Amino acid sequence: MSRPLRIGTGAGFSADRLDPAVDLVARGALDYIVFECLGERTLAFAHRDRLRDPEQGYNKLLETRFRALLPLCADNGTRVITNMGAANPRAAALRTLEVAGALGLKHCKVACVEGDDVTARIDGDTELPELGTTVGKLGQSLVAANAYIGADALLPALAAGADVVIAGRVADPSLFLAPLRHAFGWREDDWQKMGAGTAVGHLLECAAQVTGGYFADPGIKPVENLAYVGFPIAEVAPDGAAVITKLPDTGGCVTLHTVKEQLLYEIHDPARYFTPDVVADFSTTRLSEDGPDRVRVTGAGGRPRPEALKVTLAFDGGSLAEAEVSCAGPGARNRARLAGEIVRERMTHLHGYGGALRIDLIGVSALHGTAVERPVDTEDVRLRAALRSLRDEDAELLLWEVESLLCCGPAGGGGFRGHITPSVVTHSAYLPREQVQTRVEMFEA
Repeated sequence: MSRPLRIGTGAGFSADRLDPAVDLVARGALDYIVFECLGERTLAFAHRDRLRDPEQGYNKLLETRFRALLPLCADNGTRVITNMGAANPRAAALRTLEVAGALGLKHCKVACVEGDDVTARIDGDTELPELGTTVGKLGQSLVAANAYIGADALLPALAAGADVVIAGRVADPSLFLAPLRHAFGWREDDWQKMGAGTAVGHLLECAAQVTGGYFADPGIKPVENLAYVGFPIAEVAPDGAAVITKLPDTGGCVTLHTVKEQLLYEIHDPARYFTPDVVADFSTTRLSEDGPDRVRVTGAGGRPRPEALKVTLAFDGGSLAEAEVSCAGPGARNRARLAGEIVRERMTHLHGYGGALRIDLIGVSALHGTAVERPVDTEDVRLRAALRSLRDEDAELLLWEVESLLCCGPAGGGGFRGHITPSVVTHSAYLPREQVQTRVEMFEA
């Protein structure tokens, strides 16, 4: 392909909005639209869902999204790439095929990409470097393990003509790099182009974050019409140079500031951003204005890809208990603090709970509870107590103790709410690249 490739973002997380994606496919003249819907906890919860029902484990909005989008994609020649398969890409692909059939879409080709699930390769000796221990010594039940696979895993599906490519744990920018490699024939060891394509993917992967969504801060960084923020489009040239933009009459904005913020988002070292495809170098990136809501991105590079692939391991975290009551009026802050002290005293010394117990004063120190409490005067405070335990009785006791504050605690407490949910915790490991073997299966309506 000699012309620029047009790629749009349809989602930046599992529950992202649908209407901006529909608008992009309807009016954006896109070659591809990418739905990036998978985080570490999202994937862990998907595995939990699949354990309950072997036919589940994929994104719950998959059917809703595809009912709205597949006819438009068929009409406009837009291909879909997504990690909505989560813990069950094959079931997701088969469900997509059913949706296409129900919509009367003939010859719709759906590809399923598997191989990221490496649970069988994890044993007690697998190291958890961030914790300085091993899986066996951690002493928690392993739910699943998934490797971050790269763009090369998606290329066979694109080469086979798939209209929809559904995968699990693909690295976020790799979802966008794959169509660039397919369209332009980039070699896997052309590190400059791999880095440039990864920069494009990183800018697009969080959807509205680069078009003003996560950027907006009233009075400091104003963004117009955020209720109808448009999702981004990248116009990518064969040499990797790109323009980030959006549909002209949508809300939000694309500026040097929004692009700079997203370029550095979740990046520890801009010169060494590790992905399955390349160690990308964003430190050489150059940004320039290219018109209203248009920013040109050039200069990103890269070095040879890592020999090991990152793996996210999900462990059974037991029960997560959360309980809340409110305090209002004069002295609310002190009364809420006393209520928290009562809960901690009774859980620790009366019931003998020895685990971590988190007490937050929402409106005072909820987000900064592990740092220094802010000296804020308020008459509206909500106490939140939470714990995670492998023993169900610990979780039930916490809810009981917090609800008991309604009569046994400080004055003015009310509005109790409590719930217990199954939880998962995630940690990272690494596997040699050759131990992760991916495969593609094609289906046709």
